[in-house]
Amino acid sequence: MTSPTATLVAFNARRRAARSRSIKPWYQNPSLMAGIVIVGLLVLVAVLAPVIAPYDPIAQHLTDALAPPSPEHWLGTDKFGRDVLSRLIWGAQVDLRVGFLAVLIPFVIGSVFGAVAGYFGGWFDTVLMRIVDVFFAFPFYVMVIVLVFVFGSGETSIYIAIAVVSWVSYARIVRGEVLVAKKQDYVTAARLGGMSHGRILTRHIGPNVLSQAIIYGMSDIVMDIMAIVTLGYLGLGINPPTAEWGSMINDGQEFITTQWQQATIPGLVVVVTSLGLSWLGDGLSDLLSPERRK
Repeated sequence: MTSPTATLVAFNARRRAARSRSIKPWYQNPSLMAGIVIVGLLVLVAVLAPVIAPYDPIAQHLTDALAPPSPEHWLGTDKFGRDVLSRLIWGAQVDLRVGFLAVLIPFVIGSVFGAVAGYFGGWFDTVLMRIVDVFFAFPFYVMVIVLVFVFGSGETSIYIAIAVVSWVSYARIVRGEVLVAKKQDYVTAARLGGMSHGRILTRHIGPNVLSQAIIYGMSDIVMDIMAIVTLGYLGLGINPPTAEWGSMINDGQEFITTQWQQATIPGLVVVVTSLGLSWLGDGLSDLLSPERRK
């Protein structure tokens, strides 16, 4: 006769084996692969911008202003005679750099605050959640635009504005995950084993709760890039003459009927970038799902 314990162990083993067979390898995830390809190509273009850009993106040649697409200038030139393709390539470097770096600061701040609030609770948790509620009462883009207007245009102001607004989302996500994780048996065992709170948070709870914050970070990069493009379009973003997609759309909109590519191509690049990051986030969501970790 087989004991009940052995039967249960065998049943759990068969269930885990069935689950592992039902989960596709990461390279068979269409969303993840599409995101990796698109984002990877964009990052490669941004890194190689000094090599592959045919012209200096800020060099003005007024005698060649508003030149149509040609073998010399594949996407034509803008009103200052600057090569549109070169500015598009260098704009990828600027927008992607700011978009990715702008996520790191709120990710760290929000994750630390959320983990501490969820683990210890008490007055800090209450105060933090009231602050989070206040921030969520206002639209993200409106707050970023207002803060950049107050701090002044420039890359540093964008980092500060996005960090001030975005950390609350990570704090809420991590807090919720910690509230669930701290009730698990492995945390209880760590406490009974005499581990310090800091060690439990960093070595045991942290690695198990950050996956959701990482997944959200991918969509947050999309929001940050859209905010950067919006600020550039409004003249509050990266200071000119630096190449940036939002400012390119703004500069080209007055010539939309004669030189449509000046505003349309940067806009399409923004759309493709957003799609690539969104697909990458969806793929990571599947890859880091709880079913895969069991």
